[in-house]
Amino acid sequence: MTRTDSSLPDIARWIAATKRELRAEHDVQHAYQACLTRTRRQADEVREAHARGEGPVPEIRYADLAADRVPNATVAAVRQRGCAIVRGTFDRATAEAWNAELGEYLEANDYFAKARAKAGLDTYFGDLADAQPQIFGVYWSRPQVMARQAVEMAITKRWMNRLWDTDAPAGPEFDTDNDVVYADRTRRRAPGDATLGLSPHMDAGSYERWVDPAFRRIYAPLLAGRPDDYDAWRGAYRTQTREYESPAVSSMFRTFQGWTALTEQGPGDGTLELVPIVDAIGHVLLRALQDDVPEDELPLANPGRALGVDRQWHPELLDALVPIQTVEPGDTVWWHPDVVHAVGNEHRGDEYANVIYIAASPRCRKNETYARRQADCFLSGRSAPDFAAEDHEVDFEGRATLEDLTPLGRVQMGLA
Repeated sequence: MTRTDSSLPDIARWIAATKRELRAEHDVQHAYQACLTRTRRQADEVREAHARGEGPVPEIRYADLAADRVPNATVAAVRQRGCAIVRGTFDRATAEAWNAELGEYLEANDYFAKARAKAGLDTYFGDLADAQPQIFGVYWSRPQVMARQAVEMAITKRWMNRLWDTDAPAGPEFDTDNDVVYADRTRRRAPGDATLGLSPHMDAGSYERWVDPAFRRIYAPLLAGRPDDYDAWRGAYRTQTREYESPAVSSMFRTFQGWTALTEQGPGDGTLELVPIVDAIGHVLLRALQDDVPEDELPLANPGRALGVDRQWHPELLDALVPIQTVEPGDTVWWHPDVVHAVGNEHRGDEYANVIYIAASPRCRKNETYARRQADCFLSGRSAPDFAAEDHEVDFEGRATLEDLTPLGRVQMGLA
């Protein structure tokens, strides 16, 4: 762990104590071997499918999803891989119009000059090997708001959320059928760019995944060496995790991270890469508890940062890192919060690779609490609460306002 944060010595002691506790409770060497065997088998399956030219991400037609006629085999594949592409969530013309309007919004409001003046505020990815992706700190453009509140988006999220089992000791962990908006940014990656990738990582917590009591309950079968008993889709305790407070760590529970494609993009275009193994977290957790890891460290786990995965510590996982297949404007891409993902180091294509980040964030107490804070940011044009307080849009012309929200949009934003 990096020794720059003044709180890290205390965290290091906490980590060492946590490791002693976990080793006293479990045979972590046996548990790791059980997860390692499972990881290798699944990685082999991914590599072999990729070599055959098969897309690593299960695909669903939006029309089938909306009509509730997705084949059982496809549902099983999504649950196994922890990711999906929903083809045609929006029609191509709509997505392309959003792409054009978003570009005009940034240009008309001189985003680049303002961003340069505030450079250095967004440090979330600062410790990853390939930092500074071309992500724009805007949240309230009309295209972003329109996409989030669209009926097609609500239907898609509902289907994705229903993959989860919400049963929990105190009642349903979250409401699968109703979503709370999580305002995120947009990526517009230029062709030829070779500096804006993101190395493999997981979001939604780094060192917390070992030390937080709720995470420990979630991952208990993995830590106990029973990977076959672990259900990555069991929602119990998922909304109760407590993440390290940081300007760029999600305060919401997301059943899926996701984005909406505004342009065509695929392998070689500097876009999303996945390790499509939904229970890969077991490998990461238990690797950190082995004897060759320093006692007060959790590899690539730093407070307020993404949880990194690399060749030194996790070569078996990275053997299964593959690019997603080509998507078209209007397609949406989704991945489970424990799925390792990355962004390609080099954009070798000829066109921009543009997306709007839109996750599935179902209604629950944790998400509603965040939504109330976020609503105030929307009304004033400030950056969403989880992100660096750049506040570019306070004086932007053409940003979305209350009048742009549909009745569904108002409910999702906590404004109805």
